[in-house]
Amino acid sequence: MAHPKRRHSSTRQKKRRTHYKLKSPALTKCSSCDKPVLSHHVCPACGHYKGKQVVVKKEKKKKPKK
Repeated sequence: MAHPKRRHSSTRQKKRRTHYKLKSPALTKCSSCDKPVLSHHVCPACGHYKGKQVVVKKEKKKKPKK
């Protein structure tokens, strides 16, 4: 296995690590409700995908007060 003959400087190390960064997600606007949505995903707010209703949200049943 190869071993380095000399130590890499801290500047060289930092130059290599400049590409280790987080990328922000590519968000688009939903065609029906204009909320931010990940590309190629169903809108979590309204359930639309490519202008069509794909997911029908069920209404939560309220518990009766005691």
